[in-house]
Amino acid sequence: MIHIPRLFFFLILQIGISLCAGATANTPEPQKSVQKFQYKSALESSQAAIGRTLGSFRLLDAHGRSVSTEMFRGKPLVISMVYTSCYQICPMTVRHLAKVVRKARDTLGEDSFSVAVIGFDTRYDTPQSMLHFGKKQGVDDEPGWYLLSGNRKTIAELSKELGFVFFSSPNGFDHLVQATVIDAEGKIYRQVYGEIFDTQLLVEPLMELVLGQPKPDQGFLSTLVDNVRLFCTTYDPYTDSYKFDYSLFIGIAIGLSIIIYTIVFLVREYRYGKHPPGL
Repeated sequence: MIHIPRLFFFLILQIGISLCAGATANTPEPQKSVQKFQYKSALESSQAAIGRTLGSFRLLDAHGRSVSTEMFRGKPLVISMVYTSCYQICPMTVRHLAKVVRKARDTLGEDSFSVAVIGFDTRYDTPQSMLHFGKKQGVDDEPGWYLLSGNRKTIAELSKELGFVFFSSPNGFDHLVQATVIDAEGKIYRQVYGEIFDTQLLVEPLMELVLGQPKPDQGFLSTLVDNVRLFCTTYDPYTDSYKFDYSLFIGIAIGLSIIIYTIVFLVREYRYGKHPPGL
């Protein structure tokens, strides 16, 4: 039997460890590129959903009652996908969404659109969890808000139609933070991104849907009033709110006064030239 000296054995072992460490150091880190690729593809999926008509899905509200997505037809809908075990991003997103929604309703009316917060973690996002989550964020008793959950198949199909991509991660879930604006016919109209987004990004598309598109049973006068409201409602960056701008009407009144005065003056000059006094 051949005995390898102990020193020679440890020398070979040290060389092997060094070679492995060098190979590991020279190997590119795939995790970063994968994360970047996933974000890019998630954004592409989200944008590709714009113009798609949302199908009929059966969900449960915070009290366990069955709710169909078709019940939201007839006025715009804002959908935010969350998971209730999230301790930072999702709560921040919903609280900010509630703040912007209040500003939108101050401008457009309390019953002008609906908001649905839907839990996508089907293991834990039960009606009870959604109710608890809504209470913590202060939206459980907000009018026009719905806290919804569904089974795995429903959430998967709904997420696909919304262009909402999510996947498990060590911290829970990785997903694109988005609020989806849907028109009265169920068509995806706009995607708004970020847990903290500018007020105009959500209010402007809602204004276009609520005021800019005539309703089937709306008369000419109501359509005219809505168009005037759409045209004259402006954003004030100092107060981060919308207000009706009366200066347009003042400008129109001044312009009409100048036009009328000019016409009267020209008519009088014409008559004076044709029939001078004393002749």
